[in-house]
Amino acid sequence: MVGAQRPLLIRVAGCGLITLLQACSAAGQLLGPSAPELPQAGGITVLFNQREGARYRSPLDGVERSGDDLEAALLEAIASAREEILVAVQELSLPSLARALVDQQRRGVRVRVVLEHHYSKPWSEEHEAELEPHQRQRHRLLTALADRNGDGRLSTSEREQGDAVALLQRAGVPLLDDTADGSRGSGLMHSKYVVIDRARVITGSANFTASCIHGDAGQPQTRGNVNHLLRLESAELAELFAHDFALMWGDGPGGAADSRFGIRKDNGAARSVTIGSTPVQLLFAPHRRDDPNHGLNLLEQQLSRAQYRIDLALFVLSAQQLTQPLASALERGAPLRLVADPGFASRAFSETLDLLGVSLADQHCKLEQGNQPLSQAAEGVGTPLLPRGDKMHHKFAVIDNRTVITGSFNWSPSAAHQNDEVLLVIESPLLAAHFTREMDRLWKGADLGITSKLQRKLEQNRLRCGSGISRG
Repeated sequence: MVGAQRPLLIRVAGCGLITLLQACSAAGQLLGPSAPELPQAGGITVLFNQREGARYRSPLDGVERSGDDLEAALLEAIASAREEILVAVQELSLPSLARALVDQQRRGVRVRVVLEHHYSKPWSEEHEAELEPHQRQRHRLLTALADRNGDGRLSTSEREQGDAVALLQRAGVPLLDDTADGSRGSGLMHSKYVVIDRARVITGSANFTASCIHGDAGQPQTRGNVNHLLRLESAELAELFAHDFALMWGDGPGGAADSRFGIRKDNGAARSVTIGSTPVQLLFAPHRRDDPNHGLNLLEQQLSRAQYRIDLALFVLSAQQLTQPLASALERGAPLRLVADPGFASRAFSETLDLLGVSLADQHCKLEQGNQPLSQAAEGVGTPLLPRGDKMHHKFAVIDNRTVITGSFNWSPSAAHQNDEVLLVIESPLLAAHFTREMDRLWKGADLGITSKLQRKLEQNRLRCGSGISRG
């Protein structure tokens, strides 16, 4: 449960995960947190899928593992709805969530779903040979997820019950994607949120997939991309999310092309609300590059205020305008801890390289225009130790032990100027303590500085390109 106090959960045969307030006649196994909880901020609760100090049993393989069960939290939120459920998420491929949404629609709850167009078609109707490599890999993982008896073949029932989008479509749940505005999809519909009864919002970094929550089906070494979800109890905040959803929804499937995605939404400045006694700023992206309200400006403003400490756990850091405020904070004596996803940290466009004082030319042997590596490498910059196959998918910062920045918003120009995104700035020492604890976990065993792998890549780059050529 995503709540002020998390109830104990029971795995019961034939009943799934239930709370102690629910009834079922079958015997179950008690699962719950194994360590005392940090206090949560009033009206705001955060869960981490690899958190130490909590345990749950993975629905993929039945193995008990550490972490908060984000899938169970989403299921409970959906089950709590009485009037309306609005879902806007890049990808929804967990069949359990689709079935829960279908059940709620049959009970008379209004359900609407917006997806990114790359993930809005039933995967079971695709032919693997016709797919691009990334989509082919996804197809194989979803096939393994649907193969409940593990025999390597999909029965008709497994195929029908294992495809989340197909389940929604067969049940008539209204669904559209970012081509509903008449385009081919501008940027990415990258938001990740659920609005329940215009009173509660679930949002964060996680897509609603096995890979983002539990791990890859059939690959037990994976633990799920490192992610978190927040539950925010606020009618005022929920209305802001519902307004964003309404812009994307327009008059719904089959109607006029009046949906608005990307910069067509004309997102304005960040809106401020208070949840309990906690100030929250909410910004929906994207914005035009000449719009001063864009998300990178908001991030730069927050970083520029840092006095004591900055913690960053980021999937992508590729916005050049954020390197200088980080360097300035270091000059002011504010220590920096940065863990970036290993797959992105050493790419030519990564600002992680700038912070390490090095640069890489791209595939065309060109350096990024205006590239400015620090003259002295920042300490405390590196990549976390992750289970093989997983990604560091967080997009959060903790500043001065009180300001939390989070959402779906990667720290990149694409997030600011192309994609539909959510960016939250929350002023709460209580919430900051939870994210700091997650940062501490990622920091243990992190590979810092210029690693031997990065050094080899730099040497290969110099042999291939020399010093690189700046973009004109």
